[in-house]
Amino acid sequence: MPVPQTQTPGAVRAFAQRFSATRRGARLARLLAAHQLTAWGHPHGTVVHDAVVLVVAELAANAALHGCVPGRDFALRLARDDGRGVLLVEVSDTHPTLPVRAAPTADEDHGRGLVLVDALAARWGVRDRVGPGKTVWAECVLSPGTRSVGLPPVGR
Repeated sequence: MPVPQTQTPGAVRAFAQRFSATRRGARLARLLAAHQLTAWGHPHGTVVHDAVVLVVAELAANAALHGCVPGRDFALRLARDDGRGVLLVEVSDTHPTLPVRAAPTADEDHGRGLVLVDALAARWGVRDRVGPGKTVWAECVLSPGTRSVGLPPVGR
């Protein structure tokens, strides 16, 4: 049985997994992110848990629906940075097209994913990744009143 390792304050904890670029893969990414958040001390029903799970759900759905390249997966990475008070969500896919935050009308039934990410994340953006495609990332604050340290908001 592995021995649990102690983490120092300010440590970065990470979770990474690849998923099939399908609706089922996006659902599994959301479920495993929820499980990991609970393991990190952010149980279901807390502001952090629910916000991060929704951000993961939206970014994973975008990767599966819009970033899908036949035969290629998408990757999810969560990194909890206690020192900065943020949880970083990164979703990487191999499609070259960059996501665009839309302004859907009230009667449209799609196009709100990045609007939700923008509302829930302290900041978010897109960057190149090693290999083809891009990584869409979002930083969510770990507790109310905590602000992300670093650059001004991106993607807003």
